[in-house]
Amino acid sequence: MDIFHYVVNSISFTLNVIGALITIWGITVALAEFLRKEISRKEDCLQCNEIIRVKLGSYLVLALEFFIAGDIIKTIITPTWEGLGILGAIVVIRTILSYFLTKDLKKILKTP
Repeated sequence: MDIFHYVVNSISFTLNVIGALITIWGITVALAEFLRKEISRKEDCLQCNEIIRVKLGSYLVLALEFFIAGDIIKTIITPTWEGLGILGAIVVIRTILSYFLTKDLKKILKTP
């Protein structure tokens, strides 16, 4: 049983690290693109910012999916009612965040 707990904890931890790395990478890419556009000032910055928001938002939505997966897998080890309640709350919050981020991204992409 100890090996099972170790494997499940490792998988959950790995998924959370992947989510964090995706978040950091998305922020880095968005910041680099923003700074490049601001320094060059050759394009309309308002439109550029919308494109950057879409890219960053897509990274954040992907990262949230990894965080949710990590939380679900970790619950395998601690299937208590309290643990399930906490997991349910976390999943609901992250799913709502993901939904509204995706909705915002679709709205931005439809805007001419």
